[in-house]
Amino acid sequence: MNIFDENSNIEKSKNTVVTIGTFDGVHRGHRKILDELIRISKEENSRNFVITFEPHPRTVVSRNFDIRLLTTLEEKKEIFRLYGIENLMIINFTKEFSKLTSEEFIRKFICNKIGARHVVIGYDHKFGRNRDGNESTLRNLGEKLGFDVTQVPPITENGVIISSTLIRNLLMDGKIEEANNYLGRNYSLSGKVVHGAGRGISLGFPTANLQPDSKQKLIPANGVYAVSVKLENKVYFGVMNIGFRPTFNQTPHAITEVHILDFNKNIYNENIEVQFVKRLRDEKKFGSKEQLVQQIENDIKRTKEIFKEKVIN
Repeated sequence: MNIFDENSNIEKSKNTVVTIGTFDGVHRGHRKILDELIRISKEENSRNFVITFEPHPRTVVSRNFDIRLLTTLEEKKEIFRLYGIENLMIINFTKEFSKLTSEEFIRKFICNKIGARHVVIGYDHKFGRNRDGNESTLRNLGEKLGFDVTQVPPITENGVIISSTLIRNLLMDGKIEEANNYLGRNYSLSGKVVHGAGRGISLGFPTANLQPDSKQKLIPANGVYAVSVKLENKVYFGVMNIGFRPTFNQTPHAITEVHILDFNKNIYNENIEVQFVKRLRDEKKFGSKEQLVQQIENDIKRTKEIFKEKVIN
């Protein structure tokens, strides 16, 4: 996959099909747009091109807006690459950029920089200053500037439109399986293993404390989860706790730590990826160390059963 920014020299070609969006999560609704992009590009024997933005536009145009991301930029890049996207432009979304009108944006990037015969957008796509551009604006510009427009309808399930906001809310409520269903894959969290208080070792269940790659990455609701852990291209099963360790001295900030099953290597400073599979329970305060140990053993047993069922199914 070729990766560009707004200042890159790009070979301009009308033999191009483009889509535009933030694509946070690259969920099933987004992938329907990518499917259409790829289908049209093959049909028209053209290259495909995705334009996305960094940082998330709402963090720039909305004062004091603190959004939690479903995917970091690096995660988005990898998903696009695996999905078959040939060209990706990442535009640095600034206050200055946000002042471009919808027509200025289309002329500058779609027509003059990339060149395009076809633009694919989602059902609710808005663009340009104050989000004044929509499907109608784009079709009018297409007639004037020489490109076709395809709008992709949303994916709905049980009467609900799949969206990034919906998935964020589900994750913050701890509804992992529903969120995974709408994402079309397991929600993941990547980061570096850092030193903790060593509490897990004292209980007989050593844990890897995870420092997420991005402070903006959404951390699911506090609780205990069955997870898979990817380390050096190997996958292990694990039990992850997100919370304040209330049984002992409660921590001031939520900690993300994972006990990797049947694993005893030193992995400090290593990078791991955790995929959330199922929420086991809420975090709670236990009356004694023994009660906590018994509960952890139960969590491990349930986790093994969950992954056994998935292998069988």
